[in-house]
Amino acid sequence: MNTDGVDFDELINKLDLSTKIRLLTGADMWALPAIPEIGLDRLVMSDGPIGVRGEQWSAADPSIALPSPTALAATWDVALVKQAGRLLAQEARRKGVHVLLAPTINLHRTPLGGRHFECFSEDPFLTGEIGAGYVEGVQDGGVGTTPKHFVANDFETDRFTVDVKVSDKVLREMYLAPFERVVRAGAWGLMTAYNSVNGTTMTEHSALVNGVLKDEWGFDGYVVSDWTAVRSTEPAALGGTDVAMPGPNGPWGEKLEAAVREGRVPESVIDDRVRRILRLAERTGALRAGAGRTDDPTQAGRADAETRRTSAEADRADAETRRTSAEADRADAETRRTSAEAGRTTGRAEIDGIALVREVAARSFTLLKNEGGMLPFGGVRSVALIGSAADEARIMGGGSAQVFPDRIVSPLQGLSEREGVEVRYALGTDPRLRFSPVNSPATALFLDAGGQLLGEAEVPVAEARWVGLPPAGVDVERLAAVELRTSYTADLAGEHHFSITGVGRFTFTLDGQTIFDDTVVFEGDDPAAAILHAPERRFTHAMEAGQTVELTLRQHEVASFNGMTLIMFALGHGNPTGGEAELLAEAARLAAECDVAVVVASTTLEVESEGFDRTDLRLPGRQDELIAAVAAANPRTLVVVNAGSPVEMPWADRVAAILLTWFPGQEAGSALADVLFGDAEPGGRLPTTWPVALADSPVVDVTPVEGAVPYGEGVFIGYRGWQRAGRTPAFWFGHGLGYTTWSYDTVEATGEAVVVSVTNTGTRRGREVVQVYLAPAEPGARPERWLAGFAVAEAEPGESVRCVIELPERAFQVWEDGGWATVAGEYAAEVGASVADRRLSAIVSR
Repeated sequence: MNTDGVDFDELINKLDLSTKIRLLTGADMWALPAIPEIGLDRLVMSDGPIGVRGEQWSAADPSIALPSPTALAATWDVALVKQAGRLLAQEARRKGVHVLLAPTINLHRTPLGGRHFECFSEDPFLTGEIGAGYVEGVQDGGVGTTPKHFVANDFETDRFTVDVKVSDKVLREMYLAPFERVVRAGAWGLMTAYNSVNGTTMTEHSALVNGVLKDEWGFDGYVVSDWTAVRSTEPAALGGTDVAMPGPNGPWGEKLEAAVREGRVPESVIDDRVRRILRLAERTGALRAGAGRTDDPTQAGRADAETRRTSAEADRADAETRRTSAEADRADAETRRTSAEAGRTTGRAEIDGIALVREVAARSFTLLKNEGGMLPFGGVRSVALIGSAADEARIMGGGSAQVFPDRIVSPLQGLSEREGVEVRYALGTDPRLRFSPVNSPATALFLDAGGQLLGEAEVPVAEARWVGLPPAGVDVERLAAVELRTSYTADLAGEHHFSITGVGRFTFTLDGQTIFDDTVVFEGDDPAAAILHAPERRFTHAMEAGQTVELTLRQHEVASFNGMTLIMFALGHGNPTGGEAELLAEAARLAAECDVAVVVASTTLEVESEGFDRTDLRLPGRQDELIAAVAAANPRTLVVVNAGSPVEMPWADRVAAILLTWFPGQEAGSALADVLFGDAEPGGRLPTTWPVALADSPVVDVTPVEGAVPYGEGVFIGYRGWQRAGRTPAFWFGHGLGYTTWSYDTVEATGEAVVVSVTNTGTRRGREVVQVYLAPAEPGARPERWLAGFAVAEAEPGESVRCVIELPERAFQVWEDGGWATVAGEYAAEVGASVADRRLSAIVSR
């Protein structure tokens, strides 16, 4: 009998060893197998974190695309992030997904981290709070989360084999801290990383997975490996990882069964893993009502589980470690329980995804500079909109975070819809190294070895992408080739560019003429890179305006990986363009002729994506040169930085305004128009410090030496490292401007909370993120200060707001001698608008 309301032991006893072990490995790329005899349905997982891909990573199955995780963190708004989580749960239910493989809560240790955009912040406290909001929001909707990658997977270089050397103190105070927070928030899952920590790969790291996560923190959820991260039988089975994905092939299966039968792995270890999976299935609705239930089947097992978990957390943690009072915790837990139970009914209120994505984007936009009050636009009648990303928005980073929305609003579209404003566009320069898929509907044909049609699917653009399984009805055993068919009508005369992107043998025909018939080989040893960053081949074809050509691209010999089908190739297109000098000159001329100039500068897939780290922080291509030319032509130049992580801005002192939009999601252009014209205030504050130049950054190292990366900087990453080094960045952690002004009036502090009064001293309603930093009188080996709490204040002009920001006891503690110890002494509780803009201070003692 379990307090969850389901007798898991009874269900486990019905299973033989082979069935139990089969449950610990995926039935395919994305799901665990169904076991009908115990009422267990197939349990489906899906990548995130900005959307829910489902089992088909394809534009044929579109997904809502929220702003990037750095953007979510830039809101500093836990309640808004919870709402975004509820939208993701709604999307997951729509797609039949039980578990979202998100959020990513590794830290921004260095700005070179390739998946920087997929993580929240350089600060463990902010990361933990935003991550907890995300987890609670998704699970409110009855969908599980899997925070990742546990632990110290803070860069991509040699990620499968690298060994991170890090002390227990640094692990506890920095890298484990956000994971501990999301466990306390009730996360139902966790994902182990590829990398090793101090000599042991994380899928086998019993000390951290069994010892810290499961035993010390009392985590009762399931632990899944990153895909293909389990590379052993006994060590991984004993190391704490519960599920090895993907399946069904891999190092477990028959090998693990033999290890159990021979006594090398206790069967009790297998039973514990099965119990965790059944608990997950019960929480997400994959375990059918009544299966193994010992109480009234109308009573929610998840509610009982949540009650038990909340009680256990209260026993484990000091009351001071919680940001909210015990009463608020209980109320919030009750809300989560009620909402999660509602997730099993059909009466759940539908969230307007388009409106929420647009709101989150605007709230995340971070105004770094606004000379002369250039923003919001007032009396502007003409806008020169410049840059490739203005026409083709970069709305997300590359890799497993990528989804396919059914609409994307570009800045050009969003601003052009503004009445009474003339928007004139110029490319200026194009930093992209590969073409986007032909933007025409296409048909994918699935063929056997003899060319017989097995099935077909319609896709919105010329890209074929099915990872795991092809569309329903296509016989995988007979599948031998996939063919894309589409047409393209030129809107410009000149030399048009076409491309094929993918790995394998391809035949490309244009109007029936064979243009390419050869094999494309990927050079590299990272299988994920071969999928995510496949080579491109280009061709040119002269066309007249209005001319239509028929295009066909066939991939022969469909690839597979670990028994799964991998279909990932595209047919791309690029318009004729003038020379670079001509494009730059045209942009400058256009800027001089308009009231204001807006340059949208972006990174590319070759800069920010899963599978590799960055080599520098420069904007790709000639974008810096473009911005300088436009600013020289029009002093009222705004640069919109469309990037998920820091870039160098050598032109910063020559432009009037800088607005950081991160990767803003599918409603990018609408949200941008809202902010530029003052319908919404840019609500973002930096979740990571922004350097002037990479060389100034206190930590940059991502390159292993003899297979290892030592975290020798200790706790001094981000603003902590900047302050220790005595360096000044371009913009500090926490910085961000709004459209009004604020005074910080009073502060009072107790040992448990800081009470701050702030007043909107401007002329319009606004939003302020009030931040509290603790600064010890005698830092010793600790940082000068660190974030201890924050609150969002909103007020009308002249209105004052009182913010109560609790100080968790953990903020006063360090890890030493195998435990947490409060460091006695006086601390200044510094209150302000960023780590460098501290307005008030009060003394607290420990």
